[in-house]
Amino acid sequence: MRDLFFGKEPWFRAKRFGYGAGLPFKWQGWAVLGFYLLAMIGLALLADNDQAIPTIVTVALMLIVTGIFTIIVRNHTEGGWKWRGL
Repeated sequence: MRDLFFGKEPWFRAKRFGYGAGLPFKWQGWAVLGFYLLAMIGLALLADNDQAIPTIVTVALMLIVTGIFTIIVRNHTEGGWKWRGL
């Protein structure tokens, strides 16, 4: 079970043009993407409520979650992240 998430197999396709990753092609990639989207929506809803937590804390949490998501995607993109030109 541990190898499903901590292995080095790719979950995301490399972009055809440009730098970075494309859409996921394995269920682990879709799970990570879904968790990221749910986390962003949840944090946005917290920011909308003035009494929950300060906006600066929400923005900081969004940046942390985005950084973690970026590291996961970069480590699990087939062929790695590099510039792919015309």
